[in-house]
Amino acid sequence: MPGAKRLLLFCEYATLNGGERSLLSVLPDIIDCRFEVFVALPGRGDLVDALRQFNVTVIPFEFHHLDGTRLDQASLRLRLQPILREVRPDLVHANSVSTSRLSGPVVRALECSSVGHLRDMIRLSKAALADLACHTRLAAVSQATKNWYVDAGLAGDSISVVYNGVDLQRFRPRPPSGFLHRQLDLPPNTQMVGTVGQIGMRKGLDVLLEAMRRVISRHEQCHLLVVGERYSAKAEAIEFERSLHNRACELPLRGRVHFLGYRTDVDEVLPELCVLVHAARQEPLGRVLLEAAATGVAIVATDVGGTTEIFPADARAAALVSPEDPHALAASISELLADAPRRVRLGSAARRRAESAFDTVRAAGQLVDLYDGMTGGRAHSP
Repeated sequence: MPGAKRLLLFCEYATLNGGERSLLSVLPDIIDCRFEVFVALPGRGDLVDALRQFNVTVIPFEFHHLDGTRLDQASLRLRLQPILREVRPDLVHANSVSTSRLSGPVVRALECSSVGHLRDMIRLSKAALADLACHTRLAAVSQATKNWYVDAGLAGDSISVVYNGVDLQRFRPRPPSGFLHRQLDLPPNTQMVGTVGQIGMRKGLDVLLEAMRRVISRHEQCHLLVVGERYSAKAEAIEFERSLHNRACELPLRGRVHFLGYRTDVDEVLPELCVLVHAARQEPLGRVLLEAAATGVAIVATDVGGTTEIFPADARAAALVSPEDPHALAASISELLADAPRRVRLGSAARRRAESAFDTVRAAGQLVDLYDGMTGGRAHSP
């Protein structure tokens, strides 16, 4: 592509979770802005398959030995150097906190312009923060995320807030088709409450199950759908998932909780729900909240992290409750299940909010503006 600037994207996972989906959503617009895109990531996975539809160059970069153990930071940094020397990018974009930390000292040593994307709110050591500070710029997915890292010690003037975007055509209001009722062999009058995300402590599924004990006692036709899977292999994560399944087998939840695992059709699942619940203990900027808002689903979410940036009070686009409070969560869910007109009002307001602040074109424009501010001339070639 004559005249194009070279952009190297660096991803830790080849799966399609929030950070990867957010990247994919803006990729077409980035390419349209005359960037020649290279992506370094593990060689197999859904993200690799999804990238094939775009005119990008995929560079295999493995983070683990064949036995599954992770390579140490020094070895990974040595592997990254020849890729940078070969691609000679105008800009490197590390798509997560982990890849930002890993690549920071390398891009600084090779004098590459770079962006580190802060998509998570993680407590880091001074050494890890110093690695992040090696990047030319940092991009935070919300003001709350920026504040988190400024409080940790990073310079605020080095961090730009760049909101994620959502495909407003794929995620759009539409009448329910009833396909999930048929898949799960549930009566047509079943009220479906859903939650979408990785299974882990941060998402608050234990709090949601406790809330649903109260909800189901008031709404006999209510069922809970849990969409997502566990990715962590840590013992505590495995035990947490096991405890959720055990709790779901107890009355009154028995037979009312459906673990659907990973789904590629979230855009079709969301319109089937009466209420989308996000009970997170912490949330930089929940991607499922953007998708549910674009779909026009009534939302109950915890007031944490960047959630109030998606749903400010004056928008009246979601019911927000305090985290770790199953009583308040149950009350909000129950109120919405009993009030169809309010569900419609919330869903319509949420769609308007998505259209005004979180479409992919807007998100890509913010990111490209950040890129352009760093690549006025060709970056120093390693």
